[in-house]
Amino acid sequence: MSMIVDFKNVSTAGLESSPVAEALAGLRANEARYFMNKYKHEFTVVPAAESRDTLDYVERVLREERGIAFAARPLETSRFQVENIDWAFVFYEDGLGVNVLYTLDDPKKRAVGFKLSEGMEVPRELEEKKFKFARQKSKLAGTIRGSFFVIKGEY
Repeated sequence: MSMIVDFKNVSTAGLESSPVAEALAGLRANEARYFMNKYKHEFTVVPAAESRDTLDYVERVLREERGIAFAARPLETSRFQVENIDWAFVFYEDGLGVNVLYTLDDPKKRAVGFKLSEGMEVPRELEEKKFKFARQKSKLAGTIRGSFFVIKGEY
């Protein structure tokens, strides 16, 4: 069952099993606020167990582009299109948020983003690939560390 993410009253619903549930809920709410402010789009999430297609898509892009397969358990996903961009998100139990930004008409503007919730370590799978993380302050999520890579293939 899908849930609209409320960025005014942050809830850990669906993320309770995460050791950084509060920070991950803030990260998820931060995404919801971004999409509402920029696109007037309500950010909804679905339990990962109910959204195998989205999970398979994100896992395929990660595997084929960079050979990445996360050991952490996926908790929730989101997938939607705003304007000419197909977005897919996966929120993992360890506090990681992954998004795939895939423009439908411009292959130069396609990327995978990683966001680390405050309090979590860099996942081993990303440490091995030597990603550098920038810090961003968020009222909802504290300090978010983020990185990305450009998608080269067609998905």
